[in-house]
Amino acid sequence: MTEENKPQVVVIGGGTGMPVLLRGLKDLPVNLTAIVTVADDGGSTGRLRSEMDIPAPGDIRNVIAALSDAEPMLVDLFQHRFAVGNGLSGHSMGNLLLAAMTSITGDFNNGIKEISRVLNVKGKIYPISNDNMSLHAEMEDGTIVSGESNIPLSKKRIKRVFLRPQPVKPLPNAIRAIKAADLVVIAPGSLYTSILPTLIMPEIDQAISSSKGKVVYVCNVMTQEGETTGYTASEHVEAITSHIGQGTVDAIVVHNEPIRKKVRAVYAEENAEPVLYDTDRLRQIGLQIIEGDIIDHSKSTIRHHTEKVSKLLYSIIKKNS
Repeated sequence: MTEENKPQVVVIGGGTGMPVLLRGLKDLPVNLTAIVTVADDGGSTGRLRSEMDIPAPGDIRNVIAALSDAEPMLVDLFQHRFAVGNGLSGHSMGNLLLAAMTSITGDFNNGIKEISRVLNVKGKIYPISNDNMSLHAEMEDGTIVSGESNIPLSKKRIKRVFLRPQPVKPLPNAIRAIKAADLVVIAPGSLYTSILPTLIMPEIDQAISSSKGKVVYVCNVMTQEGETTGYTASEHVEAITSHIGQGTVDAIVVHNEPIRKKVRAVYAEENAEPVLYDTDRLRQIGLQIIEGDIIDHSKSTIRHHTEKVSKLLYSIIKKNS
């Protein structure tokens, strides 16, 4: 299969869930594009944002590592985080390299492109924007919480999230990739602070609704305190569609096996529980339900299984081709 004939797959999101999907998809016969949030403001990322006035590099760094075919030692170096207690305290080497390359090239996206070339990245990586932006949330009680890292700490039910300053400009290449995609995947992750910041960018919602491909949301397996406490699967989807429009999501991927009691107990300490898959409601809102055992049972924490999910997503493409 030539490069031109390979299906175009776009994955949108950030956080820990996105790299898991990308590691599996990069080994399949697809042309892969990752469109990544830059709204993070915590830790090393937050310090570099404020000191150098650049978009958040942390989620981009993890995606580069996931898609890299470089020597493992080089990837380990890229992901290295310096110990607390010195001048580089808490910084990640990859974040520093992205900041440096942005300074050299004069452009965040160009910096990503150059580091991707050095690390032999399979696929394309686009930040959702070249702009430095901040995330804000309006809670159901009307209060406004500012800053991605502060939103879950309020532990209030979220009504909506929005970006400032406006107008924030999306990357044109990201818009084009979505419109041309055979499959658009909304990755699992922190719903309001990792996933929605990419989807609520101006023009992104229109690009998703006008994409020629199917739009699939890979649902979280566990709820998250301060963001999705008590949320069912349909409420995850409804949070997305309330921000970007009804009918924009075509299908949902869900895990359909029980979570081990021991693992549930660990998450219960963080006020997290398995997401209830309310299949009747999902069908009522017009979603195709794609279900299976899609978590990695070898882990002590809940993670989607890289190969299982990527093969399942690839089967969707084959059915539609």
